[in-house]
Amino acid sequence: MSPTNRTVVVTGIGATTPLGGDVASTWEGLVAGKSGVRPLEQEWAAEQAVRIAAQIAVEPSEVIPRPQARRLDRSAQFALIAAKEAWADAGFTDRAGEGPAVDPDRLGAVIASGIGGVTTLLEQYDVLKEKGVRRVSPHTVPMLMPNSPSANVGLLVGARAGVHTPVSACASGAEAIGYAIEMIRTGRADVVIAGGTEAAIHPLPIAAFGNMMAMSKNNENPQGASRPYDTGRDGFVMGEGSGVVVLESAEHAAARGARVYAEAVGQGISADAHDIVQPEPQGRGISAALRNLLANNDLDPAEIVHVNAHATSTPAGDVAELKALRNVFGADVDHMAVSATKSMTGHLLGGAGGVETVATVLALYHRIAPPTINVENLDPEADADVVRGEARKLPVDGRIAALNDSFGFGGHNVVLAFRSV
Repeated sequence: MSPTNRTVVVTGIGATTPLGGDVASTWEGLVAGKSGVRPLEQEWAAEQAVRIAAQIAVEPSEVIPRPQARRLDRSAQFALIAAKEAWADAGFTDRAGEGPAVDPDRLGAVIASGIGGVTTLLEQYDVLKEKGVRRVSPHTVPMLMPNSPSANVGLLVGARAGVHTPVSACASGAEAIGYAIEMIRTGRADVVIAGGTEAAIHPLPIAAFGNMMAMSKNNENPQGASRPYDTGRDGFVMGEGSGVVVLESAEHAAARGARVYAEAVGQGISADAHDIVQPEPQGRGISAALRNLLANNDLDPAEIVHVNAHATSTPAGDVAELKALRNVFGADVDHMAVSATKSMTGHLLGGAGGVETVATVLALYHRIAPPTINVENLDPEADADVVRGEARKLPVDGRIAALNDSFGFGGHNVVLAFRSV
C-alpha cells in the first residue's frame, strides 16, 4: 500500500473523566446514563452565578506521585493519566526505544488543549500579588504553556516523529486526533498517541463563561442541567478530564499482533467564518466539514449508524449540527443513532474530542450507543433519531461506521469517522 494512503487503526484507549478515573468506569457510566455533574463546593463558588460543574471523578493526586504532580499543570496531569492507560492498553510495556515494539523516530504525540495551563497561570499570578516575586514557582512556564500536556506525553512514551498541540477551542481534541491520523497516512509516523485534555474549573473561566450566558445556571438540579436537544436547555456545563487514543498504521499493528478496536477512517475540517462565538445558524460550516470528510475518505453514508454529537446543550448549537447532518446525508440520517454524551460528562472544551472519540470507538467495538440523558421535551427542530433515556444496541452484523463531531469558538469544525473491523 502507498505510504501516503495507509489504513489507520485504533489500538489503545485511555481516559479520566467526571464519570471515572479510567476507560472502564467512564464507559460503564456512559452506558448507564450516569451524570457526572455536581455542585461546586469550593469557597469561591458561593459568589458565582454558576455553581455546578462536571468535576473529575478521581483526583490526579490519587494516581500521580506528589513530586511529579507539583511540576505539572492539572491539564497535563489528566493527559498523562489517560496516555499511560492508552499506551498500556495498546500493549506497549516500554518507552519507545527501550523495547522492540516501536521505533521512537516513527512515534508521534498530538495532545490538544483549548485553554492550556490556565489554572497554573492564574494561581501563580495570585502568588505573585500576595507573596511576591521570589515565591513564584520556577516551574511556572513549562507548566502553563499550552503544549505542556503534549510535551509531557511525548516524553512519557519517547516520541521523536513530532509532538504537536492544535489549539482550536472546543474542537481541539478532535483536531489533534485528525492530525495524528494524517501523520500516519502520509508516512511520517507508524504510531501516534493523540487526544485532548482540559482543566478550567477555576473562578475566572467559570465567571467568564457564565457572564457570556453560555453556561447553564440550573444550580438546583446539577445532574439535570446538561440537557442537549431538550426545549429547556440553557447552556453547557463545564467539565474536566482527558481522553487519549493510540493510533497505528494497520501494517504496524498487524506485525506486532495488536488488538484493534476500530479503523480511524479520517477527518473532515472547515471553518464557519461567521462569528467568534456563535455557530452559523444553518450549520453551513458543519456541512462543509462533513462534505470534506466524504470527499477525502472512503466512507459510505449507508455505513454510518451512530453519531457522537457535539451537542453542548446550547439553544443554537444543538439544532445547527442536526441541520447540517440532514443537509449532507438526507434520509441516511434516519438510520444514525445520535448520542450527546456531554449530557453526562459536561463539556470538556479542548478535552471533549478526546473523550468523545473514546466513546465513539467503544460504541462501535461493543455495538451500543450511549443515551442522551435529561431530554424530557425533545426540541421539535431536532430532526434526528436521538438516543434518549437508555443505551441502544447498534447493528450486530456487518461493517458499521460512526462519526464524532466537534466544533469550537472561532468557527472551527472537525468531524472524525471511525469504522468497525
